[in-house]
Amino acid sequence: MRLALISDVHANLEALQATLADIAARGVDRIVCLGDIVGYNAKPAECIALIRAANALCVAGNHDLAVCGRMPTKNFPATAARAIAWTHRHLSWDDLLFLAGLPLKAHVEGGLVAVHGALHPQSECATVRLDSDERRLQSVYALIADPSQAHIGAFGHTHQVGIYEFRDGGGAAVLQREQTIKLHDDAYYLINPGSVGQPRSKDKRASYMILDLAQRTVTVHRVTYDAAAAWAATRQAGLAPTLAFFPRPLRSAITGGLRALHLDRPVRDLAAYLGL
Repeated sequence: MRLALISDVHANLEALQATLADIAARGVDRIVCLGDIVGYNAKPAECIALIRAANALCVAGNHDLAVCGRMPTKNFPATAARAIAWTHRHLSWDDLLFLAGLPLKAHVEGGLVAVHGALHPQSECATVRLDSDERRLQSVYALIADPSQAHIGAFGHTHQVGIYEFRDGGGAAVLQREQTIKLHDDAYYLINPGSVGQPRSKDKRASYMILDLAQRTVTVHRVTYDAAAAWAATRQAGLAPTLAFFPRPLRSAITGGLRALHLDRPVRDLAAYLGL
């Protein structure tokens, strides 16, 4: 079975459309969404509709849980909490019921456990971020103990691509991120496809993975999309951060510094994003 793993769409319609088109061209048996369909950006209903139309197997992310009232927002940054409140107001009752019905964990036949944050227990008020060796080790122990006997755990939430291999009782080996990786039968893996709608790395393209459970391979794919259009929609909805609250000299220093580095296109994209 060939699975496309996506995560952290965050209501970025342009990124999701481009990613789904790329997935369709490669041919997969099913899409697995690792949560956070909504949040931050301005097209939550449209993204939910696309995910449902694709018949994706979904787990709940912390933003999904918060929007439908299953998780409080007291531990969310102010910008994220504001977007959650906005999203709740702009979703239909059917959309909210869909988010409310998403499970925290899903099993895929062939050896995969899917979660948003972590495989080991989390509190009801916060989602664990697997951003340290200690936390990843806790989750791989949970994977080993899982009744499904799966050897692969897929997670999101960090917005960064990662492939972590655990063999012979040792710690994690961080594998190459931009090529096809062969998975060993005697190892356990934690894999993160990164983010479709809000990458938090130097590469700002949407990212996803194709996991071939039969061939035991995982491949990272990155997709270019119309980021300026996505940012403009988010800004128009009042959800995008803005430099308007900063003094003009600081705004000029930021954009001037980028121009000095000959980053003309990023300057234009930044200006569109920030409404300058």
